[in-house]
Amino acid sequence: MSLRTPPARQLIDGDLVAAANGATYEILNPATGQTIGEAPDSTADDVDRAIAAARRAFDETDWSTDVALRVRCLRQLHQALLDHADEVKALTTAEVGMPGFMMMAAGFDVPVDGLAWVTDLAETYEFETDLGVASPMGIPTRRTVRREAVGVVAAITPWNVPTQINLAKIGPALAAGCTVVLKPAPDTPWLACELGRLVAEHTDIPGGVFNVVTPRDNQVAALLTSDPRVDMVSFTGSTGTGRAIMAAAAPTLKRVFLELGGKSAAIALDDADVGAVAAATAFAACIHAGQGCALTTRLVVPRERYAEAVQAAADTMAAIGVKDPADPGAICGPVISAAQRDRVASYLDLAVTEGGRFATGGHVIEQDGFWIEPTVIADLDNTSRLAQEEIFGPVLVVIAHNGDDDAVRIANESPYGLSGSVDSGDLERAKAVAARIRTGTIAVNGGVWFSPDAPFGGYKQSGVGREMGVAGFEEYLETKTVAEPA
Repeated sequence: MSLRTPPARQLIDGDLVAAANGATYEILNPATGQTIGEAPDSTADDVDRAIAAARRAFDETDWSTDVALRVRCLRQLHQALLDHADEVKALTTAEVGMPGFMMMAAGFDVPVDGLAWVTDLAETYEFETDLGVASPMGIPTRRTVRREAVGVVAAITPWNVPTQINLAKIGPALAAGCTVVLKPAPDTPWLACELGRLVAEHTDIPGGVFNVVTPRDNQVAALLTSDPRVDMVSFTGSTGTGRAIMAAAAPTLKRVFLELGGKSAAIALDDADVGAVAAATAFAACIHAGQGCALTTRLVVPRERYAEAVQAAADTMAAIGVKDPADPGAICGPVISAAQRDRVASYLDLAVTEGGRFATGGHVIEQDGFWIEPTVIADLDNTSRLAQEEIFGPVLVVIAHNGDDDAVRIANESPYGLSGSVDSGDLERAKAVAARIRTGTIAVNGGVWFSPDAPFGGYKQSGVGREMGVAGFEEYLETKTVAEPA
């Protein structure tokens, strides 16, 4: 694929630069396995300089206190993204393997709208609240609560929906007055570098306020989580890496935001259109080759309708198949890398070992790039590893339930609690079941929760904190109470 996007460069202290030692690594197109570009392989010195620049910009400039400046600069970035939308979308398909239809949602439109939303919020947000006069211990005192920027934020993002997650972190962080060092996944560094280029070339954001580094070495990246100059780590990715980040941040008591894994359940109650729910869930599990933390990858259906649900899901997945993500009709593209393909394949082998049955799919597709057949697995219960662990591929496990209470038990019998859905012919019944499920977002009878103004995050091992919405903005604010004589 021919791309019009300029070469990937780090952004450090306002300058677009190569790695300090000139080292690079290849960027692959997951649909073909071919090299499409190179990224700077950031050194420890690069990361140190980025942190120092962010610290200096926070401590020595007006960025943290000048709301009007922040609003103006973020609106410039929003416009730059709109002006370069075609290039960013083409790069997303090439670098991430994301089908084009997703650009209307998490691929581009929703996160760019979210940047505008959080900018408007910052412009109108009450950073100071008057609590009025009281007389604690007999001393007349006026109390004021101020909300102030946390400080330097290390934003560490995954490869599955880079523009969404990059903007969901840097948008509210910058709007709140923080300075940022963004470290993307080494599978998808180019989109983060392009964001840095747009900031450098199309906005008045001061040097050091926003920085991008692209190390491939996890040990170099880990410097962001332990450096005392960093005040907060905002991370999206696997639960295992989230635990490591929380441990690394503990000695300096950094604030930590974690959006982690999921194994979300789609529940059909016995009065639902089970075939329709099964087909819709299978479709969702195919989107972007199942590489979404909030996708529903456990289909929980009435036992007496189990065969119908399995067949409907299998028919849907078989009809979808896989396509080149550049094809306008693509829904399920490649997985991101050979390592991810092999990881998903290991789960398919495990399904057989655990006694599962492939209703459709179940194999690696042997062609250029990294491809897995959309797969429906039947005849496993909720204790199987396939039902308990996040696979991050186009794999749906169908589980039988014995009524509403059992469905709730199955949904909650998971280390995760990120998303889910409930469908019923009776809306109140569906809402009652949804209220009992321990998860951060849940769709009832087809409702859609994904929106810039709606907080997103998980219970249990799906994370700590919320992204998007007012709650996501306030993750990047500290609270200060000021008392003065009345």
